[in-house]
Amino acid sequence: MTTTTSTVRLNWGTRYEVTVLDLGLACCGVEVMAALHGPGAVAPEPVSTDAPEVAHVLVVSGTVTDVMLPAVVASYEAMPSPKYVLSVGACSNTGGPYWDSYCVTKGIDQMLPVDVAVPGCPPRPEALLDGLRALHRQVTS
Repeated sequence: MTTTTSTVRLNWGTRYEVTVLDLGLACCGVEVMAALHGPGAVAPEPVSTDAPEVAHVLVVSGTVTDVMLPAVVASYEAMPSPKYVLSVGACSNTGGPYWDSYCVTKGIDQMLPVDVAVPGCPPRPEALLDGLRALHRQVTS
């Protein structure tokens, strides 16, 4: 399994720059990349750094296995405050179709505080953008 990470900066008009770190763990990662880097993307110029030390939003997209879980938690712990978590897709939210597998985490919310969960299998890029908007409302209210 290949882990794809990308970082995007979002201008939300807040006192700090919001940076997104995407952990694309499975097929949902492709939809996240389409939302963050495709036509009509959130940010016109994606940042190519993969450092969780500068990210404020962790996007967990796809199946989180028990083997991958320590790396996901370590990425979250390396992030500066304030930090937020978006769980994208059925596998990340609940384990998806693999929920009864012995090696799949039954939802990343069991290990990390999830601020917004984006449903779908896989969710469309527009759903991720809606999730980012929901997070923006939480941050600015």
